[in-house]
Amino acid sequence: MTMLIATDPSTGEVVREVPAATPGEVDATLAAVEEARAPWRDLGLDGRAEVLHAVAADLRARADELAPLMTQEMGKPITEALGEVEKAAWCAEHYAEHAAAYLETEEIASDATRSYVQHLPLGTVLGVLPWNAPFWLALRFAAPALMAGNTGVLKHDPHVPGCAEAIGDVFARALSATGAPPGAFRNLPLATEDVAAVIRDRRVQAVSFTGSSRGGSAVASVAAAEIKPAVLELGGSDPSIVLADADLDAAADTLALSRIINAGQSCIAAKRIVVEDAVHDALVDRLAGRLAALKVGDPRDPATQVGPIARADLRENLHRQVTQTAAAGARLLLGGELPDGPGWFYPPTLLDDVADDMTAACEETFGPVMAVLRAADADEALETANRTEYGLAASVWTTAERGEAMARQIAAGQVSVNGIVKTDPRLPSGGVKRSGYGRELGPHGIKEFVNVQQVWVGPAHSTVAKLGCGGWLYAVFCHATASRYCRSSMSDGCAMSVGMSVE
Repeated sequence: MTMLIATDPSTGEVVREVPAATPGEVDATLAAVEEARAPWRDLGLDGRAEVLHAVAADLRARADELAPLMTQEMGKPITEALGEVEKAAWCAEHYAEHAAAYLETEEIASDATRSYVQHLPLGTVLGVLPWNAPFWLALRFAAPALMAGNTGVLKHDPHVPGCAEAIGDVFARALSATGAPPGAFRNLPLATEDVAAVIRDRRVQAVSFTGSSRGGSAVASVAAAEIKPAVLELGGSDPSIVLADADLDAAADTLALSRIINAGQSCIAAKRIVVEDAVHDALVDRLAGRLAALKVGDPRDPATQVGPIARADLRENLHRQVTQTAAAGARLLLGGELPDGPGWFYPPTLLDDVADDMTAACEETFGPVMAVLRAADADEALETANRTEYGLAASVWTTAERGEAMARQIAAGQVSVNGIVKTDPRLPSGGVKRSGYGRELGPHGIKEFVNVQQVWVGPAHSTVAKLGCGGWLYAVFCHATASRYCRSSMSDGCAMSVGMSVE
């Protein structure tokens, strides 16, 4: 039997073992969700909003017992974990309050008496999620999908089974308390090797995946083979451009924070700092001071700012990236050494004079490691920022006007000007290139998993010519471009040429 194993990264000790779902349990879960599809859809926006409000209230009420699960299973500092529970509750609340406006029917003028687009649910959406933000990523997937009228299945990372079970319990309580269909959302403790079969199952209509580019490629290939829509939010090597006219203190404060949130284990963290040469030394001094002052330690201690790396293999890979980059000629100004003692801690690390072909610039670094690259001017900084296979997010530090102009030239799905890159329920996020496709959150995210259905209501306006042929009434509308005539072949074999004026 496959076990889903959670290990405390601050000690290296196994804290939880959960058996993966058997084939019978997988089938029962999918059957329950399938049974809930129609009643959940028919509950309407107000009924579904009541459930999401109940989810938000339950998350807030139980924050003190939910947050420590993240600290225990993936090492998130307790203060950040509490903040994540609150942010997850906000996401549920936001979609409960705004889904009706986001999904409002769009009236579009045409030759019909009335024509419009309405947004209908697709069915069941499978969410395949990583370990680094267990509650936030679950609600980011679930809240818009559920409010759009879809049912949901959560397949969380195998290293956070306690978090996954707790999330499933939150939804179960909310569904029960509101009298909603109990199968509308289910946690499925699925082994990774069983994911493809669930994607292929006829009871799953779409997939939302957050994770590595390699994992996203595998999920996308299966979904595409089944002709099922997918949204992919993948890795990033996010650039932060700092120009000579930037507020260096504000930039240093924000970039240091961005790099060490969740011990740097974030797809949208500031990873490559591209600095205009004129202010390079001044910014590096500020960054070094801020990173050196951070407290690394027990994630249960509220004073801790940087917790451990989530797994031993992840720390080993991070250290490889640092040592290879330093060996290639980068200056190691801070950190870069494996600490003694239990757990998988890694110190805040600063690499300067990093070149484009060095490991820390070419690969995504998932940990508290900052790579600084020099640029002669703004044009070179922009070229350097775009010289990556990723395109998730970026930031620019300069005047607001100049930053907005540069944003149009940055190949990323999200750009912050003079601010931290973050996800927000009100705004869409997602990537380009190998950072994925599709969008989550905001009005754009909720429309990823809907049937954008066009409805045409007759009778038609006068632009339609009605023709009788063989006892049938035909309506033929021709847009003539190169010619003033178009030919329509009728089903009973008669052919008619209809002259249309060119407008």
